[in-house]
Parts: sequence; structure tokens; C-alpha cells
Amino acid sequence: MDKHNTRPGLVSKAWLLLLGLCLLASGLFFAVYGYQLVALQGSWYFLISGMALVLSGLLIAAAHPGGAWLYALTLLATAVWAVADVGLDFWPLVSRLLLLAGIGILVALSFPVLRRARGQAAGKTGSTVVAGLLLLGCLATVGGMFLPHASVSAKSDATVLQPVAKGQAPADWAHYGSTPGGTRFAALDQITRSNVKDLQLAWSYQTGDVPVSPGGGGAEDQLTPLQIGNQVFVCTPHNNVIALDATTGKELWKTEINAKQKKWMRCRGLAYFDAAQPLSQPTVAGATPVQAVSVAPGAACQRRILMNSVAPELIALDADTGAFCEDFGTHGRVDLRNGMGKGADKGEYYPTSAPTLAGTTIVIGGRVADNVSTDMPGGVVRGFDVVSGALRWAFDPGNPDDQTAPADGKTYVRSTPNVWAPMSYDPQSNTVFMPVGSAAVDLWGVKHTALDRKYGASMLAVDASTGKEKWVYQTVHDDLWDFDVPMQPSLVDFPGAAGGKNTPALVFGTKAGQIFVLDRATGQPLTQVEERRVPAGKIEGETYSPTQLFSVGMPNIGADDMRESDMWGATPFDQLLCRLKFKSKRYTGLFTPPGTDASLNLPGSLGGMNWGGISVDPTNNYLFINDMRVGLEVQLIKADPADAGAKSDGNEAAAITKPVPLDGTPYAINAKVRFMSPLEIPCQKPPFGTLTAVDLKTQQIAWQVPVGTVKDTGPFGIKMGLPIPIGMPTIGGTMATQGGLVFIAATQDYYLRAYETGTGQEVWKARLPVGSQGTPISYQSPVTGQQFVLVSAGGARNSPDRGDYVIAYALPRR
Repeated sequence: MDKHNTRPGLVSKAWLLLLGLCLLASGLFFAVYGYQLVALQGSWYFLISGMALVLSGLLIAAAHPGGAWLYALTLLATAVWAVADVGLDFWPLVSRLLLLAGIGILVALSFPVLRRARGQAAGKTGSTVVAGLLLLGCLATVGGMFLPHASVSAKSDATVLQPVAKGQAPADWAHYGSTPGGTRFAALDQITRSNVKDLQLAWSYQTGDVPVSPGGGGAEDQLTPLQIGNQVFVCTPHNNVIALDATTGKELWKTEINAKQKKWMRCRGLAYFDAAQPLSQPTVAGATPVQAVSVAPGAACQRRILMNSVAPELIALDADTGAFCEDFGTHGRVDLRNGMGKGADKGEYYPTSAPTLAGTTIVIGGRVADNVSTDMPGGVVRGFDVVSGALRWAFDPGNPDDQTAPADGKTYVRSTPNVWAPMSYDPQSNTVFMPVGSAAVDLWGVKHTALDRKYGASMLAVDASTGKEKWVYQTVHDDLWDFDVPMQPSLVDFPGAAGGKNTPALVFGTKAGQIFVLDRATGQPLTQVEERRVPAGKIEGETYSPTQLFSVGMPNIGADDMRESDMWGATPFDQLLCRLKFKSKRYTGLFTPPGTDASLNLPGSLGGMNWGGISVDPTNNYLFINDMRVGLEVQLIKADPADAGAKSDGNEAAAITKPVPLDGTPYAINAKVRFMSPLEIPCQKPPFGTLTAVDLKTQQIAWQVPVGTVKDTGPFGIKMGLPIPIGMPTIGGTMATQGGLVFIAATQDYYLRAYETGTGQEVWKARLPVGSQGTPISYQSPVTGQQFVLVSAGGARNSPDRGDYVIAYALPRR
């Protein structure tokens, strides 16, 4: 018998039938949903390729070689289309080509069987070569998944390692952001980019307060510790406060507060005051003096730790013993519900960010629950005497000229923009800088007042001694997107402005992915900001600003306008569904107004950038910024009268998964649903989170790298266990050091990482027992002289794993 005319056996026929049916099913999927995409004026690729795959599958099932040739042409056309669609961008090409190339290997290996079925020579050599080439391409692509793909690669190592001058190393990490101005910078250089590889675990401590909720509500560990001398101070999600030996991690004292709310138990940080330290007065002409305070020598609470709890209270503890400071408020506590009115005792108001020490004034803002009602506690910010706890002043955005407390029976103005994020303080001018959020409710502003519109989504400067406004700079007009200013501004000396002289400035990012640099004295931008026209919405009675601010003089981070080709999926199938979802929703760019039809909010009110803030390398004028890129689906729906008594439970906006009536409005909100594929991964292309260095001298991105892998997460939340550095959403902040390193632990995988400040190259990482939403700190032990890097680890966002760890790393002692 002629071997070339051997017909395929039953197994081969069954294989061809199976392969053909798979191609047929894939083609039908492409064709059906591709037709819907074309109907929405989307890409024709999926419809055309779907029809080709259907025909290819039918031919292969019928054992016809033409099916293989048609598949080859489809794969080749797909490659051409993919490059035309996204260029040579790695992850988008993976989504478009890898699966189809893998199927191509099977088709190529089946080609000899198809030929024999037609009585033709098998042609194994050519098939094997094609299959081998496709296999090599697939293997190279899979290998490429384990390499980071920088959005912007560093051109050179531009940062200089300037040694810390003798005697100039900071003694303490005494403020939430290291300095009153929130630089998150440690001027320490014992740990450098050349020896960081030797960093190892020095000690670990468990607080006993384990967060219980992985969903973004409930208890969350988002701590940035303080370090004073040989003490480290930490607080837990339920506002317990603990002092540890900074060198050994041994517990020195623990004060159980056990504050509780039905939602959002957390403590992001503490404040510290030492009455024995000389009082520093401002140096800027015309600045008001800092008020004097005194604690009797030898009395308790010379040194005190201050914390605002979710109760809500302001609490003062003796830093040496953990005892309540009896001279502060009522036995160490100040009730923050005073003057706030209804709702403040039901979880509608409480602070979640660290208090701000401004001279001798403790400044407190607070979170007001999103998307509950148009009648909510106000966004007042209050300053209290650091020793007595007495109210010194109040800045009420609804009554900004009156700094006094409301009269008996009255409240601060309701539903005004609030300051939930950390604030900064400039001792030179005695000024507090406040990042302001939006007024209630987020997406419906019909009832917003003129003052709500003035202060919402702004940076506000007030006098630390009087609470009087100095200036306000708005970043979003008539905010309907929940685009708060979500972070502590960082104080910098901005190079090159004002005739080449450095200008005292503050820099901050927004949820909208924009970076602003403002003159500290005037609040005016030091880099170019443009007013650009944006579309209006159609909600009756709503006020729409015809223009919005775009900070074009600084880079935006993850806030480019999305296109259909930016949609992504782990496979072409979920990519197609994401394209269909994108085209089926209204989207006109960053400021797409919410309406009664489904729309997209990208990058979304989760960020962009969030409360972790920016870290600064002042020796090289670099900023380090982490972000997340998870868009949201937004819709206002006419409220059902039957639900008139129902409203949100005060949970964070991102956790709302079904229509929730907004009390005081005619609408329910079907919003803040994450823009995800059916596999529960973000619909837009990776990275979903990055670490970015911005050079203040050039106002350009120096480098940008993906940060975070899918080792501890994946489709449907299933851990993939693979160190694929796709770049994951981040919650938490960065910390830079004079050793040329920037540290971050705010990813969804369980690592603390160090990157070179000049190149963005990852040079060290340590596996944590659970993920972290905390910001690292670094300090030098006064006992051993060792430099430590310290981080809390209570669990990553959306991870089921929870813990209560405080972990310190150091170089081996020699």
C-alpha cells in the first residue's frame, strides 16, 4: 500500500472533528459578538475573523486541508491587524495573538492528517517547521510575561548618590509623611542600591488586631508608623496603640482602645508632640506666631501620641507609658461629634487619616460617607490645642469666615466638602495645606451651594494658628466624578521657576491622574495648566462646568483617554467582551458626565492616585508616584418609590454593587461597579498599577515600571502563583531614601520591594506573610546604628488573607 494514500484512522478523525468544533465554536463566538461590536461602530476584525474561523472549523471537521490554509491566513491577518491596532506594545499583543498562535500549533500539526485524508502526501516537514516556529514564538512570549515591560524606560541612571553629611542624619520619623511637609524621604544611606540585596529580616511583631474584611470595607491595616528615638509607635484598625523597641521589636506598652464602627475601621497613622522641644516660630514675613503651650516639668505626657479614632474621638496618650493624658479634653479624649449633628454617631463621619501637628495645634478633618444622602455631616476641619484639647478654630467650608464652634443647638454647615486625606504643615509660614474632597453626594450636584463649588476638589491653605483661609486652588470644577484631592501634598523647593531660583512649592496628585505644582505662598500653579472644554450632561437642574483644568505642564499618570483598542483580556474572547462593554457605554474622556445611561469613569474615583501620596528625593528633585488603573461603570437610575426608605450603609463607594437610592435625590446610584472583564480582571490594557519617577527639573517622566505580580491573585480572585509582573493596582505609598532607593509594599502580591531611584530597576524584594496597604518608613537605631526599613502587613486589598504584622529589615550586623 502506498504510504502517501493512507487514510486517517478513527482517532485522527475524532481529533479533526474535535479541533474543527473548537474552531467552529470560537468562530461563532467571534462572529456573534463581533456583529454586535460592529453595530456599535466598533472594530470589524472579530466579525470577519469569526466567519473565517467558522469556515475553517467546518473544513477541518470535514478533513479538508483548506481549513488549515484558511486558519493560517486568518492568523497572519490577525498579526497584521494586531500590530496596526496596538503597535508593538507587549501585553496588548499577547491578548490578541498568543491563544490563536497556540491553536495554530495544533492546526499545523494536524495538517499532515488533513492531507492524508485527501490522498495527498503528508508534508510533515513543512508542518513541523511551522509548528516549531509558532511554538518558539509562544514560548518567547510566555517568557516575556515574566519580565517587566516599562511604560517609560530610564535613559540613564540620572540620580546622584550624595552621602549624608556627618551628623545630619535624621533622628526620627516623627510625622506621618516623615516631615511635616510629607516628603516620605529618609536622609539615610547605610542601605544603598549596591548592598540592598543583603537586606534581611531583623524583627517581626504581631499586634493581635487582625483585620477581618477583604472587601474594602470593614477593618483594614493601612498604617504608616512613627519612630522617635528607640521607640516605634503603631496603631491598629480598631485604634489600639502600641509602642515597640525600635531596635528589637519588643513590646514596650499597649493601650487597648478597640474603637468600632459598622464600616471602615482603620488607623493610617499618628501624630507626636514633645513639650520639651523648643518652640519653632515661622520665618516668613507676616506669618502669625505659633501659640505657646506648657506642660509642667516632670508631669505626665511631656511627650504625647495623638490619634483620631473611628469612634470618632481625638485621643492623647503618654508616649512613655501609653496612659491617657488627663489634661487633654476629658481624661485624654475629645469627642469629635460635637457640632457635627445627626449621622456623626452612626458612622457617617469619622477620621481615617493621621492627625496633623501644626506647631502646637492638632488639625483634624474627617471622612464623610459617600453616596448616602444630601443631608450629611459637614466637612469642617478643626484645630485643637495639643495640650488641653480645647478647640482653637474651625474652618467650615459652608461658613468660612467664622472660625468659632456653632452655638448650642446648632451645627456646622451640613454636607460640605470634607478633608479626609492627610494634610501637610509648613513651619516657615505656619500654614496648613488641606486636600479637599467633594460635597455630598458624589455624582449629583444639584443641591451643591456656591461654597460647595468653590471648595470641592481643591487644595486649601489656612493659617495654622487662626484657621483663616489664605488661598484655595481648585483642581476640578463642579466635581461630579468623586475626583477628590486624595493625598497629603508634599512640600518641595521647585527648581527653575522665578528667574532660575527655587520656589517653595507643594506638589500633589489627584484621582484624575493629574499632578499639580503650586506656589506655597499664593496657590498659583508653577507649571502650565489649561482650561479645556468638556461635554455637559443631561441631568435636570445640574450645573456643568463648560471647561475643566488639565495640568499639562506635568505628566499625567494613567489618565490617557481610552480607545476601543485599549481594551484588553487574557484571551481574545474576554478582550472582545471588554470592547463590547466599552462601546456600549457612553465615554467622552476623563470628564464624562454621569447620567441616566451607563457611562464609564476612567481612571475612576479609586484613582489614578490615592491617599498613599508622593515620596520625594530632594537631592535629585525626583518624585515617586504609585497609581492604580481600574475604571468604573457609572449610572444614575430613577429611584423606585418603594425604596424610599433605603439608602447606602455608609460603605465606601467602590463596594456598591447594586442600585442604592440616594436620599434627597430622585435617583439611585448604580455606580462604582468596577470596569472588569468576565474573568474579573480590568478591561483596559496593563499595567493596572505602576511606579513612576518624575523629574521636577524637566517636568517629565524619568521612568515608569509596572509594580506587582499575579502571584497572589488572578482571574476570579484565584491565586495564579506566578511572578508575572503585569503591574497591579496599588493602595499605600512609597518611601525614598538617600541611598538611591524607593521602597513600596502597596501591591496585591505579598512583597516589600526596593527600586533604584535612577532607573526603576527592582533590586530587592522580601516575601511578606500577607499583603500590605501600608507605607514603609526607615530610621537609624540610636542603640546599634543600624538603618531599618519597617512596614506593616495586614492584608492586601481584595485578598482574603489577613494578618497583624509589623516587620523590620536591616543589613546584617558586622
